[in-house]
Amino acid sequence: MRALLLGIIGLFTFTAISQTLKVDSKEYESLKSQGLITNQTIINAVNSANTGIHYTGKATKSGVCDCIIPLDTTFILAMAPNDDLYSNSIYLPFSFNFYGTTYDSLYINNNGNISFTTPYNTFTAFTFPDPSFNMIAPFWADVDTRSTNGGNVWYKLNPHSLVIVWDHVGYFSMMEDKLNTFQLIISDGQDTIVPAGNNVSFCYGDMQWTTGSASGGTNGFSGSPATVGVNIGNGLDYFQVGQFDTLGTAFDGPYNTIDQVDFLDNQEIYFNLAGSTTNIPPLVMSSLICDTIDVYTGDTLHKSLNAIDFSIGVSTPEIGQLLNTTIQCSLPSALSYVAIPNGEFTQYDVTFDATSVPPGMYSIEMDVTDNGVPAQTVHKSIPIRVIYDTNLSGLSPLAEERLSVYPNPTSSILNIDGLEEMDKIQLLDLQGKLVLTGTHSLDVSSLEKGVYLLRVTRDGKHVQTIKILKD
Repeated sequence: MRALLLGIIGLFTFTAISQTLKVDSKEYESLKSQGLITNQTIINAVNSANTGIHYTGKATKSGVCDCIIPLDTTFILAMAPNDDLYSNSIYLPFSFNFYGTTYDSLYINNNGNISFTTPYNTFTAFTFPDPSFNMIAPFWADVDTRSTNGGNVWYKLNPHSLVIVWDHVGYFSMMEDKLNTFQLIISDGQDTIVPAGNNVSFCYGDMQWTTGSASGGTNGFSGSPATVGVNIGNGLDYFQVGQFDTLGTAFDGPYNTIDQVDFLDNQEIYFNLAGSTTNIPPLVMSSLICDTIDVYTGDTLHKSLNAIDFSIGVSTPEIGQLLNTTIQCSLPSALSYVAIPNGEFTQYDVTFDATSVPPGMYSIEMDVTDNGVPAQTVHKSIPIRVIYDTNLSGLSPLAEERLSVYPNPTSSILNIDGLEEMDKIQLLDLQGKLVLTGTHSLDVSSLEKGVYLLRVTRDGKHVQTIKILKD
């Protein structure tokens, strides 16, 4: 009841002065800081017109994968530095398909999103779905660009795409101790800037805050979480990537617990909103898989110097869907992974071990299929480049004759002898998936017939892989 009364008081307070109150005025900021500005009370706020000002600063890239497109003189300032304003309507030289509805214009909203039917001043993010908002939100939160070093929002129109960069932006109220850089690209599917089969891209640089003080945040965190996702506004067609309210890298999927914002650092997420209102394809997320991964080899004793470990997340945008993921490698013996499922999200902790692997190009191929109607599949190819490093060479390999594995073939028990101490014994399928672990013997009777890979590790650094036939 108290909250309701405060909301009513705030509404009447605003209504009484709505003819003179402007966003970015001292009066507006005072009411916002007191919690007296709501979605309903700011509908008469005056917008910030497109500036026509071109970027003339230093062109830089952000992030490991460099998915943030460098700002240059072709980028235009979307709106003057502000708190909760938005651009004028921006005409698109292409048609954008949003869940089957085609748009040729949009608004860029300062608070980390774009919208098509109306601009939004809303600074506190909501979870999706929400019938009140028609938006695509790479990071919906209380962006404030009024401070000296609080960044700006820039955009660039191409014949078949629109690029928007929230460049080193701060948070309310005029805070610049932490800054976020993130990017949104929409297209008609004919611009290679977004991979084929997709029409939207989210890309992230360094993400340092989640919440402004008017949304309950303290020093940029806690309070109402920032929302990342898509919401057409009919209550049906939507999805979340996640919600974020604190530092750290923890992430357990779009609809579980609130996640940590550093998970987004250097991420690049593609998806397709065109042509289907029933099922969006799965999302594949990792900060390392938008470019070739280099692995250095030459040390035949120390596994840690020959291997690369990374994580890949797969998520279904729709609540309750199931995913089927296959992971294969052009060199099966080098790949292993462990799946960690959590509702609509599964994390794959992947290892590519280049011990004794000849230099050259290899690849890991992922196919992720959901059980929606119609079912959708996403394919991801991850190139691996093995480079021989002479600084790591000169050490003797583990002698295969010292390891005795019998019987091979086997239908039941596999014995491993010949080494006094073995830290780890793993049995992998030909796709590198871990199927069994043990000590000096493995019971393979429950496995399907076929070829498997036995990987034995000693002293945390000596590694040997042997093919096993289950009959």
